[in-house]
Amino acid sequence: MLARVGPAVAEPPGHVLVGALAGAFGVRGEVRLKSFCADPAAIAAYAPLATEDGRSFGVTLVRPLQGAFAARLTGVADREAAEALKGLRLYAPRDRLPPLAEDEFYHADLIGLEVLDAGGAVLGRVRAIHDHGAGDLLEIVRPGGDSALLPFTRALVPTVDLAGRRLVADPPHGLFDPQ
Repeated sequence: MLARVGPAVAEPPGHVLVGALAGAFGVRGEVRLKSFCADPAAIAAYAPLATEDGRSFGVTLVRPLQGAFAARLTGVADREAAEALKGLRLYAPRDRLPPLAEDEFYHADLIGLEVLDAGGAVLGRVRAIHDHGAGDLLEIVRPGGDSALLPFTRALVPTVDLAGRRLVADPPHGLFDPQ
């Protein structure tokens, strides 16, 4: 449901990344809000949303835009204030998010998990999850420091063990061969 590529500042404890601000929209303090939620409009229901630097904003969606929403944030009254927030990441308290179905995971929970093959050999560690529209890709940093992208499908990642902080993968032949 969510994707995150290592923020410069740690996310607030007990929170999950749900969106980001892409700058001002219009002249009345509205922002361009990108939602990372499975139901993009649900982001407003998780407010107030926290930031990495400790601020908090209420959110009202004004209208849909191409790939985003025009939104009003509490305390943001003009274009300059809205533009100053560009690039800010927004986090929702985990307890406000909907329960997940079996075999669904928040991307934030997968970051940092060790990746093993079926024989128990370490393939690497999940650095990030990327979604370019055709499905999620796990970016796995291999022990040597380079990385590989593995589609996050049941066939290629049959086991997700959050409690054990590991994934078991069955990667395509050659993907994790030494370079």
